[in-house]
Amino acid sequence: MAVNVTAPMSGKITEIFCKVGDQVSLEDELMILEALKMENPIFAPADGKVTAIKVEPGAMVESNQLLLVIE
Repeated sequence: MAVNVTAPMSGKITEIFCKVGDQVSLEDELMILEALKMENPIFAPADGKVTAIKVEPGAMVESNQLLLVIE
């Protein structure tokens, strides 16, 4: 079952620590979302394989925007 990882708030993606095909575990740090001059880590909500990354470093995102998919 696919798990969508979405942005908890608006901001800018500054770093991505995984790539498509990577196996991730629950609570692995996937990327950094900078908002209000604070770095907010985005963690994996489940174990699985990253099947899609919908953003890249430097991208501005809106709250609830799809960031990546884990299956």
